[in-house]
Amino acid sequence: MNESPATAGAPPRPGRILVIDDDPTVAEVVAGYLTRAGHQVDLAADGTQGLALARADRPSLVVLDLMLPGIDGLEVLRRLRAAEDGADLPVVLLTARGDEADRILGLELGADDYVTKPFSPRELVLRVQSVLRRARAAAPGTAPGTPLRSGDITLDPQARRASRGELELSLTLREFDLLAFLIQHPGAVFSRQELMQRVWGWDFGDLSTVTVHIRRLREKVEDDPGAPALITTVWGIGYRYDPAAGTGAAAPGQDGPW
Repeated sequence: MNESPATAGAPPRPGRILVIDDDPTVAEVVAGYLTRAGHQVDLAADGTQGLALARADRPSLVVLDLMLPGIDGLEVLRRLRAAEDGADLPVVLLTARGDEADRILGLELGADDYVTKPFSPRELVLRVQSVLRRARAAAPGTAPGTPLRSGDITLDPQARRASRGELELSLTLREFDLLAFLIQHPGAVFSRQELMQRVWGWDFGDLSTVTVHIRRLREKVEDDPGAPALITTVWGIGYRYDPAAGTGAAAPGQDGPW
């Protein structure tokens, strides 16, 4: 998955990155490149230490290897996401090339991105900076401070908070951007490739990433995720956001029929 030049932009302000990897060589190389990019880096050699560091001082982003001794990377991700402030913590996975099932499960558990081993450290730094930039920005295509409303769903792009009725939705960075984009384009059909490029700025990548995020989003906004009414599948083409009948288009910051 490569970020297009149009979305690359300037490097984000430095952050504190937690790298959880049991391979000291990989960890040191990654830490070196991230440090040269201006970030502060904390290292953890296993899942237990990584979770302790994340709880003690919330990082800006976590780089997480899936193949860890003891508590594996997927369980670490589950626990990070289950923490009170963990829903929007950016996480980039390090996965082996053949671990497609684990990669998909990682995305289902809420990972924001992944890099496949063997990888270029420079590519990882660019991926980390891309995720950080998006985490700190309002959702794409929205005006700062302007909420989006669709039916009983409300999104605040600046604060990156979402709710359905009185219930706050626990959305990851990718899920939030995807929902914001769909709400702003009701009735339009988008292929997985189009969503990948227009929502996240990736020129190419694993299309199953989009499928996973759609499924996770349905679990959070649909009354019955098994029979979705809001985010529907247009077979052979892609996905469409279908607001409640007779409501019209999303109006930023306005109530009206939405």
